This record gives sequence, C-alpha cells and structure tokens, in this order.
Amino acid sequence: MDNFETLLEAHLPMLRRLTEYRLPPADAEDVLQEICLAAFRHRDSLRNPSAFRPWICQIARNRIRDYYRAAGAEETGLAELRQRHSAIGRDTAPLLVRETLASLAPADRQILRLYYFDERPVAEIAALLAIPEGTVKSRLHHARERFRHLYPHTEKGETVMKQTAPYTALPEILPDYTITADTRPPFPVVCEELTNWFIIPRVGESVVWGSYDMPERKRTETVRSAVTGKIRIHDVEGVEIETVFAPAETADNTVLPPHIYYAQLTDTHCRWLGECYTDRDGVKRILTFLDGDDFMEEWGIGEDNCGAPTHLQSGGTILRQGNTVTTAVEKRSPGQMHMDIAGRYTVTLGGQTYDTVLLMLIYPNGAAAEQYIGTDGRTVLWRRFNRDDWHYSGMPEGRWSEHLPENERITIDGEMYVHWYDCLQIRGK
Repeated sequence: MDNFETLLEAHLPMLRRLTEYRLPPADAEDVLQEICLAAFRHRDSLRNPSAFRPWICQIARNRIRDYYRAAGAEETGLAELRQRHSAIGRDTAPLLVRETLASLAPADRQILRLYYFDERPVAEIAALLAIPEGTVKSRLHHARERFRHLYPHTEKGETVMKQTAPYTALPEILPDYTITADTRPPFPVVCEELTNWFIIPRVGESVVWGSYDMPERKRTETVRSAVTGKIRIHDVEGVEIETVFAPAETADNTVLPPHIYYAQLTDTHCRWLGECYTDRDGVKRILTFLDGDDFMEEWGIGEDNCGAPTHLQSGGTILRQGNTVTTAVEKRSPGQMHMDIAGRYTVTLGGQTYDTVLLMLIYPNGAAAEQYIGTDGRTVLWRRFNRDDWHYSGMPEGRWSEHLPENERITIDGEMYVHWYDCLQIRGK
C-alpha cells in the first residue's frame, strides 16, 4: 500500500489517545509502537485505504487486549457479571471482579472460572476434576459465597430491583419446539422491535426475555426492559429504556444495577441512540451515536446508523434451503449487518403454533441470528449462531463445533455456523 505511512501518521493522535486512555501511562507508548509495527507487517491485508481507520482501530484493540491477557486480566467471570448487552452481544469483566477473584483461594478461583468464565457444565467440570457432580455444586456454592463476602462494591448484597411477576412466567427450561418450512411465500410484516432486544422504543412498552444456552436448554439469564419516558439526545428525539439483567441463579432475589439505553422509532426505521450505565468501579459510562467507531461497533446498524428497517419483506438477498443459507454477497456492505426475510415457517412452541417469517441477520464479526416473527410483528423465537471460528474473550481455544458438538449447525455462504443459545420473550402491559 503506497500511502501507508501517510495514513498511519494521520491516525497517530487518535491511536495515542486510545492507548493512553486504556493503558497505564508507563506501558501506553510501548503498546502504541506494537500497534504501529503490527499494522506495518499486515499492511498488504488492507485493500481499501478508506477503511484504514476501522482497520487500525481493530489492530489497536487486539494489542490492548493482548496486553491485559498477558497481565492475567482475563481471569474473571461470574455469571452475575456476564452481560450480553450490545446489539450483537458482548461480555464485561470489571476490574473489581478480577481483584476479588485474585484474592480467593486457588480452588475457589478454579471452580468459578471453569463454571462462569469457561462456561462448562457441572458434568464436564466433574469429569475434568475427577470429583462427583454433587461436590462440584457444593464447591461452587461456597466459592460464590466467599466471592460475595469479599466483593467490595457498595451495593453488595442489596436488592437493587426485585424481580416482578413476568420473570416467574419464563420457563426455567426452554420448551420443545419445531420449525417447519412453509411453501407459501413469506408475508410482509411491520416489526418495530429493536434488533435482538425485542422491545419497541415507544412510551408504555415493556418486555421480559430469557436466554437459554444449548444444548442444556436451561435459562441462564433473564432481562427486563421498559421504556421510562421521552428524551432528546444531541437534539434527536427518542425514548429512554431501562434494562435490568438477572442471572438465572438470582432471578428471584437481586439483580444488577439497571442500564439505561436510548433509542428512536421513526416511520421506517428503528435505531439505537446511545447507552448510559454505571460500571462496577462506580464510573458512569455514556456512549452516543456521535462517538464514531466505538458506538458503531456495538450499536450501529445500517449506513451512518440509519437503523434497521421496520417494514420487512423478502428482498431476495438471503436464500435458505434447509440448513444451507446463501446470500447475494455483492449486496452485503462491508462491516455492516446484512438482513433479509429468508422464508416462511411454522413454529410450534409451548403447545402453540405460529405462522412466521424468518428474518436472517448476518453480522460481519462472525455472528448470525434467526428471528422468527409472527403476523403481529413480534418475535416468537430468536436463535443465535456463531461461525465456527468466532471468538470472544471468555472462550477457551478451539472451535465452536468442538465446544458444542451436539448443537445444530448451518452453513452460510459455505462456512459452518454453530447454534449457541435461544431467546424467548413475554411482553409486559
């Protein structure tokens, strides 16, 4: 790439701010040099100079992540802190959690990491440690108690928000369901829900949903969202959405402090405007649609964050036959989620039958989702898939087909994707 040095020099101030904001001062300059060196070594992989900024930012994030991984910062992860809380899904690991885990005995750290961080089931942990499953459960219980006793957060042990009746209506185990292809053409539908979040950003709306990991089908997280009022952010009108995450094990006791999100519904689109939350370090964090790459990576949908279209009909850009999905690759925008109606299906769930259309969502980071939408425009069932080589910070080395060998697989443009978890919703009043 002929103009590599010119582009790198132009982006150095941004990279310096990024490293200085996220790293200890003594190490920021060294990591910055590593970023520049890595970019130089891989410069031939950048085909489009106009994409230099997101390309170099991703290299920077990877080097910063490597820095913390080398420092042992990845050893974290109680489920009560595991939050799929972006448009796609992400995990958080606050500093206080890492410090608390480090203060525990090695045996407690081991059992908590295996269960929460590595997400291994009890039976697998028992086999790995050569102990009975009952012993695993007992060790988990006592390790959790010791963690809670040591955790220094000021709200430890307090009830932030009691669970309400809708939580109890969600089944602990995901009911059996069947999905059958319908030969009739898919019907057009108006779906005003925020992508992957099920709530319509309109005053008076509320929803509760649960996440169910496969193949156990056990509910691992419960989420309650409610629109609390109108807002104006950067002179754009929208609504405020209060969302509370509750791991299944504490679903009838306490939950995490609420996150606040901002979104907007127009006549044609539904989009995110921002988020505001207080992390476990007591720091309030605010991110809005004016925050460039950081916002777009987590929440942006469509060109310049125009949002997801609400009036849906098949555009012919995603075709599905059985478990094989093909897309019109030339119509997929680089770095953007691609979505289209990919057929009509009958979903039988919990003794009820629904006439649905399948909205396929394919993300540039290797995630994909199936969203089965009923004739009323609401999601009946949502299913998450990961490309076989997709990786996140808490995942052990290896491929998803190795970690979840029993789970369903689909192919998208010739690449394998593995079923991860499902979501089920109930709507509030």
